[in-house]
Amino acid sequence: MRSKLPKRRKMVVSRRERYIPVRPSEAWSVDFVADQFANGTRLRALTVVDVFSREALAIEVGQRLRAEDVVAVLNRLVAQRQAPRFLCADNGSEFSGRVLDMWAYHYNVKIDFSLPGKPTDNSFIETFNGSFRDECLNLHWFETLAQAKREIEAWRQDYNENRPHMALQDLTPGEYARKYSLPLKVGGT
Repeated sequence: MRSKLPKRRKMVVSRRERYIPVRPSEAWSVDFVADQFANGTRLRALTVVDVFSREALAIEVGQRLRAEDVVAVLNRLVAQRQAPRFLCADNGSEFSGRVLDMWAYHYNVKIDFSLPGKPTDNSFIETFNGSFRDECLNLHWFETLAQAKREIEAWRQDYNENRPHMALQDLTPGEYARKYSLPLKVGGT
């Protein structure tokens, strides 16, 4: 009798290069950040960042965020801007399921999944999430969901409009996005 199971062979897949956007709204990156309220109840935040401008497009806060919530946030952003060509995400169930796949098909968006266990594949969102945790989540004890949404949205706007980045020629993400941006959609057209 065998004492060990046979070693699994992994399929070798050559990885193509990541898409490098040349203007805002060509590639977005999404991820979740977990935290808790002052009473110990769990809190999740969906973060969406524009890869070109490093602009925080949205931070959706809730206790339970599912794939339907991800699609609702993305639909809201597409109504304000335009759909990206690429969406960078990890392999979480909210991103790898049918709901987001149908959204991507509808808007002709390619989903670029990071390799399992390789957060550096999605470095822009991981860097943003580190700043978000250090500068917002770790500094506040949220009592209610409404307070969390208020404080987090204020931090997101400050991040976009008042914090210059060396990588963006010492412009803020908002200034950099406006400098290279296409006009925003007006009236849902």
